[in-house]
Amino acid sequence: MINDDKTYKSLPDVSESYWINSISLPSFPKLNSDITVDVVIIGGGITGLTTAFLLAKKGFKIALLESDRLLNGTTGHTTAKITAQHGLIYHQLIKNIGIEQAKLYYQANLDALNFIRETIDHFEIDCEYSDQDAWVYAVTKKDQEKIEQEAKAYNDLGIKGTLVDSTPLDITVNNALIMKDQAQFHPLKYLKPLVDQVTKMGGQIFEKTTAVDIKKGKQPVVLTRDQEKVTANHVIICSHFPFYEGFGLYSAKMYVERSYAIVAKTNKKIPAGLFINANSPTRSLRKVSINGEEMALIVGENHKTGQGIDTIKHYQALESFGQTILDIDSIKYRWSAQDLTTLDQIPYIGRITSGNPNILIATGYRKWGITNGTAASLLLADLVNDESNKYEELFKPSRFNPIPSIKNLVVQNQEAIRCDHHVYSIYDYVLKYKKP
Repeated sequence: MINDDKTYKSLPDVSESYWINSISLPSFPKLNSDITVDVVIIGGGITGLTTAFLLAKKGFKIALLESDRLLNGTTGHTTAKITAQHGLIYHQLIKNIGIEQAKLYYQANLDALNFIRETIDHFEIDCEYSDQDAWVYAVTKKDQEKIEQEAKAYNDLGIKGTLVDSTPLDITVNNALIMKDQAQFHPLKYLKPLVDQVTKMGGQIFEKTTAVDIKKGKQPVVLTRDQEKVTANHVIICSHFPFYEGFGLYSAKMYVERSYAIVAKTNKKIPAGLFINANSPTRSLRKVSINGEEMALIVGENHKTGQGIDTIKHYQALESFGQTILDIDSIKYRWSAQDLTTLDQIPYIGRITSGNPNILIATGYRKWGITNGTAASLLLADLVNDESNKYEELFKPSRFNPIPSIKNLVVQNQEAIRCDHHVYSIYDYVLKYKKP
């Protein structure tokens, strides 16, 4: 709850991401003619650029279309935590999809983390990378029990974790769970060299080019708003929300949440580590270095898009949290971002439908796009190159995990179906009218 009588620090007039403001990226032309390539990628965030890099390295002729500017979307507004600790997820995954599939989710994100590390080392990328432990902590008895369940899930899955009863933060906690050897970085400083590599290998990048439809076929054709066409053997959709669904019904299988971020100069020292609470509203914290000075990146206040309170109050809530534990001196940046979540909490990555094997999609990262987006790139590149990948079935967009999917369809969409003069929730309707 926010005390409206409280005096808050002055917020920056403009919503602006530190990541975007702190680096100069190359600009690229708008597509102005029809072209033919091996693979066309829609979306210039971490997934699109990493996929372009991987496929160009394999010798594919690539075109990447971005409707705005590269890295100006969700990737440019991330917390930039490189971690497989995605809140409290592994206990729930074991319940919903079993130990083996839950283990694959962890391994896919660990592979992504290792790929980022190896890429940074190989190209000697200066992107403020540092190894960090990731902490999720509880401040209530109920969440303490959830942390204990998650710790057991770590043990069952072979995840290197430690259950503790305190954190370096100035917060009284019931307990906390640490995932060792995670990381953080400056995402755009990491991705800029990949942009350079893509163009060096012959990849074409087009900005201010909006894809609006796909004409299916052996060689699908991407149609742009300005009537240009890109013909390719494969189309990969890595845009924030899929502009083309191909009967995949993704608009009904995901929901959108907005979250907020501030970067603050503090009077107290910011501890090392990646922190997130187990309860709601979310409070995520990590430090960031700006011109040699350590500052706090505080993120949270998630709400379904269109259902939040006054925007300023979300930023003030984050400030109140930071003031309590770090004594905020001033706020240097503020921004917000939107993220998509699937019904079963697992991203959709792969062929958009079984009938369209040469149209692929990656979406629904649930706010953990740095590792999930990189994992998506590794899987997509293998699928295009007709290579096997052990994560294909886990992330398959056409999958249906009934327990979480039906439940979340009801909770998130709150829709009702009128039948036989009664109003049913979708869940009730499925149970009442499903075939035996």
